[in-house]
Amino acid sequence: MFKYGIDHLTVDKVIAIASGALKAVITDEAKEKVTICRKKVETMASSDAAVYGINTGFGPLCDVQITPEETSKLQENLLITHAVGVGNPIDKTLSKIMMICKVHALCQGFSGVRLEMIERIIYFIENNMLPVVPEQGSVGASGDLAPLSHLFLPLLGEGEFWVNDEILPANEVLASHGLAPLTLMAKEGLGLINGTQFILSHAILGLKKMEYLLDLADVAGAMSLEGFQGSASPFREELHTIRPFKGNLKVAERIRMLLKGSQNVENHLDCERVQDPYSIRCMPQVHGASRNAFNHLNELAEIEMNSVTDNPIVLSETEAISGGNFHGQPLAMVLDYASIAAAELGNISDRRCYLLLEGKYGLPRLLTEAGGLNSGFMIPQYTTAALVTENKSLCFPPSADSVPTSLGQEDHVSMGSISGRKFNQILGNLDKIFAIELMYAAQAMDFRRPNTFSEIIEENFKLVRSKVAKLEEDRVLKDDINILVNMVKNQKFIVA
Repeated sequence: MFKYGIDHLTVDKVIAIASGALKAVITDEAKEKVTICRKKVETMASSDAAVYGINTGFGPLCDVQITPEETSKLQENLLITHAVGVGNPIDKTLSKIMMICKVHALCQGFSGVRLEMIERIIYFIENNMLPVVPEQGSVGASGDLAPLSHLFLPLLGEGEFWVNDEILPANEVLASHGLAPLTLMAKEGLGLINGTQFILSHAILGLKKMEYLLDLADVAGAMSLEGFQGSASPFREELHTIRPFKGNLKVAERIRMLLKGSQNVENHLDCERVQDPYSIRCMPQVHGASRNAFNHLNELAEIEMNSVTDNPIVLSETEAISGGNFHGQPLAMVLDYASIAAAELGNISDRRCYLLLEGKYGLPRLLTEAGGLNSGFMIPQYTTAALVTENKSLCFPPSADSVPTSLGQEDHVSMGSISGRKFNQILGNLDKIFAIELMYAAQAMDFRRPNTFSEIIEENFKLVRSKVAKLEEDRVLKDDINILVNMVKNQKFIVA
């Protein structure tokens, strides 16, 4: 059981809560923190002193004080006016992750929203009432204002919910659950839509996907090495302990594990080749660098998911500090770094595909013995080439840009929402690149028979062959590729 606002959240725990594998609750301890903070807000809201976002306007209107009678309307107007997102809806899982992360932040007792509000969001989570959130419109400072507004409009009976794969008006869905719309009170609008949960949810989902793809990169690379009959010596522990980057050490260890017991490796130990091309020999350095970037993003995302990122932060009955915890730059920059790291996994995979086509060291050109009449595997590498170039174009760092908003009050923004979206696009392209490499590697390994490979490599070879037959003569490969892409997406390959 996970306790909102009390326990430490991790990527795996968020995913487990979202899938229903882990129960998350709000305890009496968290309820007390929320209630105490709410009383502080109510005291400030009724005072004559101007406190940003509690009894004043927002952004450039921060110097306009609002009467207690206007407070509720002010907060509701905030959600309504900021719900200006455009584009396709984000994945339903992202909407759920956003709500989980927001509840955890609100339960820490610095945001000042009512317990009733938090309990309604938890009800949404537990009953799969997932708001429809457009993917575009956040600049990633003052929080993810547009997406979070869409996420929480249904609290007011506005906006839309997903019902299975259908989009329905929020008021209809609330009524079907016997729920009445809520009325926002002082500070609650800001507490809901200030925050980095849109950026964070993309980081969390991307991290979970990238973790598997990093392992799969080693598997695909080891299978290509076996098909190419590359050397195992570049992965020796002694080499990597004198340049001990954590990612490099991990990849070298994994490649040794993946090659252990390979008859194919042993059969060419004394061959005349001096060294392999970099895409084979330098997997620990390249895959390892991507692992280092993954570790950095994972570290910062974990800090963020256990932080309070709305504004102002309520400290006492007289003090609410208007700071910048909502600014997305800490995640935006490292998401851009992780995007480059993910793209590089695809770059080196494409090069290994190309190597296997060259017809060297006992492999037939284009991985076919009937070349001329047949093109063999010539053309799928065009697809990997296109995908890696698309990924390179997606590596432009949005965090390096800033467009002032809010009449210059918000004069530097992170654009982290775009960083998060592009990161996941790159990872989606990796699914396709690795699928093609696995297809190539299996074909090359067929030409190394009767040699056998390690147990884990043999199992992955069998997985490929269970769906995709060896290419003897030209055939339509689109279906084969799509089958393997879906296997990668669904994490069917054995990576450990």
